[in-house]
Amino acid sequence: MIDEPSIVAMEKPSGRILAVGAAAQAMLGRTPGNIVTVRPLRNGVIADFDAAERLLRDLMGRALAMSPCRLHPRVVVGVPSSITPVERRAVRDAAIRARAQEVFIVEEALAAAVGAGLPVGSPVGSMVVDIGGGTTDIAVIAMGGIVCSAAIAVASHRMDDTITDFMRRTYDLLIGERTAERVKIEIGSARPTGLQLVADVKGRHQRSGLPGTVRVGEDEIRTALGPAVETIAMNIIRALDQTPPELSGDIMRHGITLTGGGALLRGLGQYLSEMIGVPVGVAENPLKCVALGTERMLDNLPLLRRVALS
Repeated sequence: MIDEPSIVAMEKPSGRILAVGAAAQAMLGRTPGNIVTVRPLRNGVIADFDAAERLLRDLMGRALAMSPCRLHPRVVVGVPSSITPVERRAVRDAAIRARAQEVFIVEEALAAAVGAGLPVGSPVGSMVVDIGGGTTDIAVIAMGGIVCSAAIAVASHRMDDTITDFMRRTYDLLIGERTAERVKIEIGSARPTGLQLVADVKGRHQRSGLPGTVRVGEDEIRTALGPAVETIAMNIIRALDQTPPELSGDIMRHGITLTGGGALLRGLGQYLSEMIGVPVGVAENPLKCVALGTERMLDNLPLLRRVALS
């Protein structure tokens, strides 16, 4: 019903909210000094409590306006597996203050597996790698629970940062995060595509301070993304090393499923498969797997109560 980036634009010093979601994202890098755009969530947890509460309040209000749902809804929130009890409480408190009646907190990897249609309730082991914005969650799931998991702060936003750093170091060009994300989507890849993709990148030259445009190719961007992609691969290998042998056999037969926006990076599944030696596939709708999983959990309250973090 609502598909918005977690960004808030507010006025300084009053703190008045000016825009939320896509409208706030359009302001990134374009605001005057009295307006700031903030990301309330960093690495999958709340970094700015007040902004997170206002973001939730706005999005929940818009969703309820389109739904016959009651005023105070039941809410499911996905969080990284590495979240601490203090961070978990902050998530719960933000949802309660945004007028939720009841809050269930579930691990994103489990929600992604449910949304991807994996047989999470069966004794057959499944592995899901959810590459979100701030974190990559890796989990082996069986019998409706997570057998082993890991969460690393290397995901889509880190990939954008590596492109920004590459353009600054290589071409002396300063670019914003929206431009870096566009370059990643247009020509980013984990392995050669054979298409020789190129993109024109506009920014400001660091030394002269003048606007400039640089044409870059997919090979250069792939090199920039290399460390982030390799880090994800090495952490998947570590998770497999902790997996019980019987479940390892299931994963070898059925493969690993990638979810999250980062899963859309060209050639990522094939690259990981070559690195790890296990079949790797991308879910049908990777961007929305966590959201779809939480939706299905809401329709299955016994399952939700069983898997929710206390």
